[in-house]
Amino acid sequence: MGVKTLPPEVLVKRIREIQAQIRQIVLSHIAEQTTEALSSVAAETEGDTIYAVDRVSEEGLIALFETLAQETAFVLIGEGLSESGQVFPEGADPDGVPYRIIVDPMDGTRGFMYDKRSAWILTGVAHNRGANTSLQDIFVAVQTEIPTSKQFRSDVLWAIRDRGYGVEGYNRLNGKPMPVVLKPSTATTIEHGFAMISRFFPGGKDLLAKVEEDLVEKLIGPVVPGKARLFEDQYICSGGQFYELMAGHDRFNADLRPLLESALIKRGQSLGICCHPYDVCTALIAEEMGVKVTNAQAERLNAPLNTTHPVAWVAYANKTLQKNMEPLLQEVLRQYGWV
Repeated sequence: MGVKTLPPEVLVKRIREIQAQIRQIVLSHIAEQTTEALSSVAAETEGDTIYAVDRVSEEGLIALFETLAQETAFVLIGEGLSESGQVFPEGADPDGVPYRIIVDPMDGTRGFMYDKRSAWILTGVAHNRGANTSLQDIFVAVQTEIPTSKQFRSDVLWAIRDRGYGVEGYNRLNGKPMPVVLKPSTATTIEHGFAMISRFFPGGKDLLAKVEEDLVEKLIGPVVPGKARLFEDQYICSGGQFYELMAGHDRFNADLRPLLESALIKRGQSLGICCHPYDVCTALIAEEMGVKVTNAQAERLNAPLNTTHPVAWVAYANKTLQKNMEPLLQEVLRQYGWV
């Protein structure tokens, strides 16, 4: 007898319930903590620095997913677990379970722990293909906002591959759901909009900025004296960056950090932290909303479903922007020898 599978709608419901509980755990905890306590370093892993507030979001993670294991079986992948993931229920054959679930219980820690910007709980459910399972096997994705202290609304987004998406707000003041409408930008140019290349941390920021400058000049021409015709917003959170595209706030964003490595080595520098598969495990939602997401080579975004693989991604708010921008971005990247 095979392991029971669940309809995608049920998986969405269960993941939403788990994420809502993680959100409540975090919000209850931070109300009693200082910024210094939340931002203290708890651990260093191969994938990232773990701060004290990360530990809060990880608390109870296993117990929460054990509730899902009462209905089906899966391998859970995330930081703090073994590289091969943890199988649920205990003792199940990891190659025989129907799903691999990748989770980031708090994406956007750095901004959130200083109460600057929301963090996001990210989860992608993939059909299990063992070690060959990749981002493209994700067929259900859910992300839940962990809002800052002054926000009353927390947004929740989800998608089922080829079957569309859903969005709902959660009112923290009364605990009730509320309608939310999100729509990616339909603009055909980045001019007078938000568009940028991610460069959050020291190490190669000058190279990323030069690529951005070259691309922008090709797209909208040189700087006009006394004018600002393009804006940027460095949201240190991949889930948050996708949200900004889905909400119509941003028109273009790209995280190209993995492409820096050879250039940095030549300068005697090391490549710092990069985006990982768990950071982009909810890209499916953006895609179902019409955002165009690719890798740096203008191909489908894909990567092994693990916690360490470096991921470079490019996202355009709509198909027309992709058509107008992608050839020029590829031209610039080729000039730098990055693709």
